[in-house]
Amino acid sequence: MATALPPASTQRPPLGVRLHQFWRRVTEGLELTQLWSQFETEARASYRLYSRDVAANTPDDLTQRGRRLHIVKEFFWAVLEKLSPARRVLLLFALIMLVFPGGGFSYRGGDHELHVLEFDFHFWGGLLMFLLLMLEIADRVVMKRDLQIAREIQTWLLPGAPPQIPGLAVAYATRPANTVAGDYYDVFPRPGKTNEENRVVFAVADVAGKSIPAAMLMATFQASLKTLSTAQVALPELVANMNRYACSNSQGGLRFTTAFLSEYDAARRIFTYINAGHNNPILRRSTGLIERLDVGGLPLGIQPDARYESASVALAPGDWLIVFTDGLVEAENARQEEYGEPRLLGVIAAGAASTPQEMLTRMMAEVDLFVGTTPQHDDVTCLLIKAETL
Repeated sequence: MATALPPASTQRPPLGVRLHQFWRRVTEGLELTQLWSQFETEARASYRLYSRDVAANTPDDLTQRGRRLHIVKEFFWAVLEKLSPARRVLLLFALIMLVFPGGGFSYRGGDHELHVLEFDFHFWGGLLMFLLLMLEIADRVVMKRDLQIAREIQTWLLPGAPPQIPGLAVAYATRPANTVAGDYYDVFPRPGKTNEENRVVFAVADVAGKSIPAAMLMATFQASLKTLSTAQVALPELVANMNRYACSNSQGGLRFTTAFLSEYDAARRIFTYINAGHNNPILRRSTGLIERLDVGGLPLGIQPDARYESASVALAPGDWLIVFTDGLVEAENARQEEYGEPRLLGVIAAGAASTPQEMLTRMMAEVDLFVGTTPQHDDVTCLLIKAETL
């Protein structure tokens, strides 16, 4: 009598298929070259984290041999001090057990027989290392979840699709170096007392620092800008008020913010702007002439009584205004070469006839091609404005 085969859905796939599925789950479908690039990027980021502590504590007058020994010692302490005291002790015990061979001791029981107990220090050292790894992974998972929530909140603070502004086409984007960014950009209306006094605010800012501290100050900057913009005051007074508020949260000027703030008068097609220590935006006329918008004052958060001057420029059809943070022109490749403004100007000249969104896409692609897999130290933000015929 023939034995019925189990349904196909209950049959286990062959071992080769299961191994392939396991490997794809581990690697998330990445190729070996992609895995190596990812590992190289993470290794460089980790090396920078520890090397800062090592370099800060390494004297310059050491011999070559003494310098090597000193670097090894400082690197050990740089790693150890990143752990909590309890985990430092756990790591030391694990390292000691991994270094020493197995051992044991003997004793005589009540039956006068000799009993021998052996300990495999390598096994228990490896087990302690595994336990330490699990504790660190748990911390990383919690931190990653919190950072993801922070990134979602930060995304809510940034504008969505560019608004429709008569006579202008707008595109913008930001790319954080870490999960959250210290860069900020915004475009929003600022109603005046009459329709003739209505303006549109354009803002790009870069908070000193990175990651969570910079992101928190970025949120503070956004809130203060939106709140203080409701007051019917001129742009210089608005920026001065923001500066005084920033000084109360800048830790004595350590956490300053560079910013480019402007108002657009759609009826007269005039930009009134203040450059508070920011990278000078590029104004490219339709004729190809390049102008720099450099009038303003100090970065926000340094001097409470700082004064700010404003200037105005008129836009004609075909003119481009490019506002960016230093992360764009200071993006580095593997040879530590900066992207630089000459390359940026070349992209702008080549795409002068395109739309801002097309220009932005090409600009980001050019930067990606230049840096390759090299991890970046700063956020990249760019705001593109093109004047069009009404």
